[in-house]
Amino acid sequence: MYKIGSYVTRNKYNNDILFKIVKIQNNKVILKGVDLRLYADADISDLTLSTISKKKEEIELNRKIDTKSYFYLPGIILHIDSDKDYLNRCLELYKKENIKAYGYIYDEKDYPNIIEKLILKHNPNILVITGHDAYYKKDDTYRNSKYFIKSIMISKKIDKNIVIIAGACQSDFKGLIKSGATFASSPSHINIHALDPAIIASYIAKKENFELVDLNDVISKTKYGLDGFGGIQIYGLMQRGVPRKE
Repeated sequence: MYKIGSYVTRNKYNNDILFKIVKIQNNKVILKGVDLRLYADADISDLTLSTISKKKEEIELNRKIDTKSYFYLPGIILHIDSDKDYLNRCLELYKKENIKAYGYIYDEKDYPNIIEKLILKHNPNILVITGHDAYYKKDDTYRNSKYFIKSIMISKKIDKNIVIIAGACQSDFKGLIKSGATFASSPSHINIHALDPAIIASYIAKKENFELVDLNDVISKTKYGLDGFGGIQIYGLMQRGVPRKE
């Protein structure tokens, strides 16, 4: 009945989150959130099969621009993730928005070791550092935030002007912002949507460089708003030029 790749929900939690089964061992299964950057385990008896593989994303980032007179150069994105499925969905969004983006898969613990090489290789003006994380309230500690923080600090030494969107589910928002992140999760220690970091990156990449980014507007486009993401005021990164050529 259940197999790796099956889409399920958990009865114990009122079937509120859609998961994909990634591992089965006896009567236990390991689950990965389809939309939320979340891993969980459950008893097989607690599962309900779902016929819905994933919800269709309705993301509207397009802006009215004068394409008759000008050409536009959106910001360039370097996206580092620990999850192939989530990265591919983010890369699909960048492609849809006609934004040049480079994506890489690494374990979070390896981010500080590879970040300099990738920045020097691609020279991005937007850096996304995301993946998986968790907050342990009992100890007031985080699973992977320390790797995000170290990577942010290294990146800022290489390019002090680089815009950084950092964090994952339940990450150390204050620590990420203090270390130099422009936008970070998660102010309320909640789970974030797989596409949230990419939504913010895409918005900034297509905001013109003489326009201030509307913080409330960009964050409102994420799944949980200010509970999931916060940030600081910056200008957009898209350049406008003439003459326009096809």
